[in-house]
Amino acid sequence: MMKKRLSLLIAVIALLVLIVVIVWLVVQVKPSGQMANMNPSFDSTASQQMQGSINNQNSPDVTQAEPDLEQPEPEPTEEPEAPPTPTAPDASTLFAEMGVVEDYRDVFVHGNKGAEHQKYIMLHDTEGWGSPSSVISYWSGNGNLVAAHFIVGTDGSVYQCVAMDKIAHHAGFGNAGNNAKYGVTDESRDDKKGTVSIGSAHPDYGMNSYSVGIEMVHVGGGGEYPTAQLEALDKLIAYIDAYYGFESAIVAHNEWRTSNSDMSAEFSTYLANYKNHRSYKSL
Repeated sequence: MMKKRLSLLIAVIALLVLIVVIVWLVVQVKPSGQMANMNPSFDSTASQQMQGSINNQNSPDVTQAEPDLEQPEPEPTEEPEAPPTPTAPDASTLFAEMGVVEDYRDVFVHGNKGAEHQKYIMLHDTEGWGSPSSVISYWSGNGNLVAAHFIVGTDGSVYQCVAMDKIAHHAGFGNAGNNAKYGVTDESRDDKKGTVSIGSAHPDYGMNSYSVGIEMVHVGGGGEYPTAQLEALDKLIAYIDAYYGFESAIVAHNEWRTSNSDMSAEFSTYLANYKNHRSYKSL
């Protein structure tokens, strides 16, 4: 009887333990189910929010600033460089190109003539056919102390016997009133050695102190001036301009003294061209 009761007690205890275990399991599982039941829209709402977030990332946000549509300024285009302006040769280059023969004679020097006193280039004819070197020898030997700074031969050769910053006796006396006309003064820089008055009609004596003299080997009435000679004269005038850095007025000897035969009639057209554009050639 006792064994029977003990077995029944054990069965009851086992049943109670089983019930306790079942209740514990139910308690453990129920909160998760309750959470799901308390938020039935969780899954759909979260899904919609996540989808919305994805859609927002893939679609432009109308609240965002518009992208900067301003086009970049085009790169400035470089203007093509203008061709360099040709520069005129300097005086030393021109002198070398002419191949000037230098034959300076102290006897021809009559004073100093700085650039501040330079105004004219005076052109002459030699009135003889001798070469430039023979002309210099003639001047040196006749005792008149007369010479020009340069002599240009018919072959285009150029000789220099007086430096341009020195006074040479090439112009001599001029017509009355020419000192005032040409803006020159008869003053003490010229030593006037060898000068001889030629009469009251030609009393003015100032041109030598303000000019460079050029003799062309030619005789009036003897025909045309050779092209080589005229080309050399062009270059010589360009050299004188470059040497001083300015253009001196070009005059003929017979403009200073009208009784002179030089320059000859054959040179008249060339003289006009030289006065106009510093070349024998017509424009």
